[in-house]
Amino acid sequence: MATTLAEVAGFLDNRGWRYHRDTDQNRLITGVESEQVENFRIVIQVQEDGEYLALVAPQLLNLKDHVYKGVAFQTMLAIAWEVKLLRWEYDPSDGEVRTSTGIALEDATLTEKQFNRLLSGLIQLTNQGVERLQAVLATGNDPGGKTTTAQMMAALREMLSDEGLAELLGQLQQLESEGNSTS
Repeated sequence: MATTLAEVAGFLDNRGWRYHRDTDQNRLITGVESEQVENFRIVIQVQEDGEYLALVAPQLLNLKDHVYKGVAFQTMLAIAWEVKLLRWEYDPSDGEVRTSTGIALEDATLTEKQFNRLLSGLIQLTNQGVERLQAVLATGNDPGGKTTTAQMMAALREMLSDEGLAELLGQLQQLESEGNSTS
């Protein structure tokens, strides 16, 4: 059965949301108010004959020639690692950054609960990520990211389970605390 544009429009109607229906592209365009995103539009598109539903928040940021573009990319990848629902996307032709999420329905019916989870997740996680990225673009530092030392410590903790290596881990922790006190 999968889903149709009319079913998705019904879910938005149940929320009391306004939207524009673009039947030629089999999509709905809506938006939300946000302190982090100036023009927070959401494109909801039914694809593959209703077997896939995509939600996209386009044109969130532009990184085309930004001085901190590399740090922003690292931050987007870190966020993608930290959350399970959201994808960060970059268009190298114009520098556009956007987020997206989706669900492969195949022969299943999309439920309103599934749709609301996708929509709410897209909005909430995009807002949080954009706020973090705006700080990166202003300073060149990721306020939510771990330091390189902290990342190495976390990786070592996972790898080192043998008690004989506990002493080495303790020494590394001492180095980490000394490094943090000098910064």
